[in-house]
Amino acid sequence: MQRASRLTRELSLLATEPPSGITCWQNGQLDHLRAQILGGVDTPYEKGIFNLEIIVPERYPFEPPKIRFLTPIYHPNIDSAGRICLDVLKLPPKGAWRPSLNISTLLTSIQLLMAEPNPDDPLMADISSEYKYNKQLFLRNAREWTEKYAGQ
Repeated sequence: MQRASRLTRELSLLATEPPSGITCWQNGQLDHLRAQILGGVDTPYEKGIFNLEIIVPERYPFEPPKIRFLTPIYHPNIDSAGRICLDVLKLPPKGAWRPSLNISTLLTSIQLLMAEPNPDDPLMADISSEYKYNKQLFLRNAREWTEKYAGQ
């Protein structure tokens, strides 16, 4: 019950006051959501539209939603299955999820991670070292992937 009313409230807020560059909607059932994040200006993801899947667990908001990219993205903290390495997506002690966070906050955090990767906590070691030691190559590869997979 708590989950349903909270999700309804969050989705309503996301529809009326979405964070800049982010849209989120229900995908059939209440606990299956879809989101789109626009690649940020002055990032290699600029002009890209990235689709994400959000599965809201039974214990939400006491457990974080499972979020993954459906659109392939070249990023040190996002693997080929679309899984995201971000502390707010995990429960403590390893993560920073708190029930006071919401889906809008998570999507904004993911958008920020896209703009500012964390190469020191990578899911993709090869992309991470490229980001650290050959940034031009990283930027070129990320732009190519964005054009190929996330272009309109």
